[in-house]
Amino acid sequence: MRSFKSGLFILFALMAAAPFSACAQNGFYLKPGDRVVFYGDSITDQRLYTTFVETFVVTRFPKLPVTFVHSGWGGDRVTGGGGGPVDLRLDRDVIAYKPTVMTIMLAMNDASYRPFDQAIFDTYRNGYRHIVDKMKGAIPSLRMTLIQPSPFDDVTRPPGFPGGYNAVLVRYGEFVKEIAGEHKVDVADLNTSVVAALRRARELDEAGSAKIIQDRVHPGPGGQLIMAEALLKAWNAPSLVSTVEIEVLGNGSVKASNTRVADFNRTAGTIHWVQTDNSLPMPMDLKDAQLALAVRASDVLDALNRETLKVTGLSASKYLLKIDSQDVGSFTKEQLVAGINLATLTTPMSKQAADVHALTLRHNNVHFMRWRTVQVPYRDEKGPGMDRALAGLDALEADIIQKQRAAARPMPHRYELIAQ
Repeated sequence: MRSFKSGLFILFALMAAAPFSACAQNGFYLKPGDRVVFYGDSITDQRLYTTFVETFVVTRFPKLPVTFVHSGWGGDRVTGGGGGPVDLRLDRDVIAYKPTVMTIMLAMNDASYRPFDQAIFDTYRNGYRHIVDKMKGAIPSLRMTLIQPSPFDDVTRPPGFPGGYNAVLVRYGEFVKEIAGEHKVDVADLNTSVVAALRRARELDEAGSAKIIQDRVHPGPGGQLIMAEALLKAWNAPSLVSTVEIEVLGNGSVKASNTRVADFNRTAGTIHWVQTDNSLPMPMDLKDAQLALAVRASDVLDALNRETLKVTGLSASKYLLKIDSQDVGSFTKEQLVAGINLATLTTPMSKQAADVHALTLRHNNVHFMRWRTVQVPYRDEKGPGMDRALAGLDALEADIIQKQRAAARPMPHRYELIAQ
């Protein structure tokens, strides 16, 4: 881990000296200098809800120095699994990174895909307590978020036995909440909101709803986005990207939140201004039918992605919105008065945010390669060659993270509203 520390520590030590968005001071859970390790089984190993959370943090707080390590391993239980016994997993895949924040989501495999069994549950309960106790002993200052597990889909298809497997997972989740209370650590429920979204999605599109968790266990991007929302809500994440309210009549006025507006003026049939937001929208690929259905069936936009433009006092009935000379959309006067959410549209800001997310995925892929294809399988290979291989991959990941942070810096954009 020496090169990981020397590369990323230096990068984020420099970032820590920079101011960050005022939104970050509004009670958000993560703080400057935090290192978050996501720990869990294959649902965490998918690197979907975890990378959504990371990208949200990087785009919403582009100057907040926080690092993320994704340590999920498919098939894991509280006793460990394919990555080794639990103590090895914790030592190698969590403690070695000296996290300040850790999330734990386990239960899907532990409950054994069968009706509730007390002996199986006792193994889970004892193993979970061991994980929490070990981590508190190893890093007393560690802030933990214990996650009530994501659901088994008993909504879009009939349960396999009376009551269904998800009811068993809910029971396990109640224990997770109980132990969080005992240890005075944080808890996040990644089950309830996904189940509610599945029910709503089934009403909207029965066939499509079954694709949100296609194999009933591993959510696709839509389900994992809702899971990310639940974790971010537990961390008191702000919903606001930016708000601009323009009154055209009279001398004109502009109200703005989490953004700066300059060079506002009006000419015949056109209103234009320059806007520099403090953050970027959370990228969501609404062209993906499954993800779009999950968004429609949930409150994820209101909870995470409010990038509002309101304009009153307009004279024409319809207007074309351009940003940086690119057509964004045509809107009626009534739509502009009510407010449009730019986060749902293709804009220069959403494209920039998508580039940030691509870099999030790239650095996590490099970390995965380092961990799962070099560090673990070649653990018995000692010597300078192994050290150089790991150091090289750590340096590559640090370079990509630096690009990710640079890509997240908001830029000024020229807005035009043109009467049609």
